[in-house]
Amino acid sequence: MPAKRVLIGFGVDVDAVAGWLGSYGGEDSPLDISRGMYAGEVGVPRLLKLFKKYDIKTTWFIPGKAIYSYKTGCQLKTNEGHSLETFPEQMKAVRDAGHELGLHGYSHENPVAMTVQQQKDILDHTYNLLTEFNFGIPPKGSVAPWWETSKEGTELLLDKGIEYDHSSMAHESVFSLSAYPVINVYILNSCQAYYMRDADSWNKIDYSAEAETWMKPLRKGNETGLICIPANWYLDDLPPMMFIKSSPNSHGWVNSRDVEQLWKDTFSYCYREEEEFIFPITIHPDVSGRPHVLLMLAKWVNTHENIHWVPMIEMARDFRRKKAPAPGAKMPTGFTQSKQGV
Repeated sequence: MPAKRVLIGFGVDVDAVAGWLGSYGGEDSPLDISRGMYAGEVGVPRLLKLFKKYDIKTTWFIPGKAIYSYKTGCQLKTNEGHSLETFPEQMKAVRDAGHELGLHGYSHENPVAMTVQQQKDILDHTYNLLTEFNFGIPPKGSVAPWWETSKEGTELLLDKGIEYDHSSMAHESVFSLSAYPVINVYILNSCQAYYMRDADSWNKIDYSAEAETWMKPLRKGNETGLICIPANWYLDDLPPMMFIKSSPNSHGWVNSRDVEQLWKDTFSYCYREEEEFIFPITIHPDVSGRPHVLLMLAKWVNTHENIHWVPMIEMARDFRRKKAPAPGAKMPTGFTQSKQGV
């Protein structure tokens, strides 16, 4: 039996003030905005300290609102010309610690609520901001705010050269069972990456119309070269442990030990059932920047063998090396296999 191999990593969504402006209903509340300030000024340094202690490289998905740039003539300065609009020192510390930087909207906007042009404008602007802020290194990954991906989102990300997205939850992978080498099977699994399709379509139920108008199967789009690192509400710290006044099912009072046990159980299942798997965990400085379960989780996971803490771009590229997309699949703009390791 081959040795286990696990790629595990934290995706840190720096929602902070942007989250309250775009998604959580706190745009008119000084109290909620102050909670966003806590995330950036207190939560971020705490997480950086933890990651440094365990020598963990992570991926930080940063709303563009956190990054401010200005032009002098036609030149966009890359040292003093770049400052951070809200959390300058904290975001510089993230970058300088060598963590991967990814896209996460501008003010945590809902892509489904926007026009295609609005989505494109935000993607173009935040892509340029992150590239310049990161000394010319463009982002390769994206997380849709609130994990609400639009039907046009895959195409827009591919056109921008994005290699992976961490917003969908289909969990679909193809495996060749070692015990039956001639049989390929589909397995639904939250521990494996997969290639995303463009623009699945379906019929909504309209009770004012004839039933036959909606009794039709979902129509699958074409497989693309955009990799999905699966999202998972049950591997996210925010829903159970952040109180949101405008959300009727908001929690915020869930015992962190219960969340820890849920994460452990999920990991244990994957570790038992899979020889190789990925384990992406979504956290927020708003939540995990408080005294929390992360330290215990890191200690516990590291008691297992062959665990590798990696940023999500490494999960994506590891998957691409092992499985090619469908013939003719649309690839990220500018992508070549030889550039994958860059």
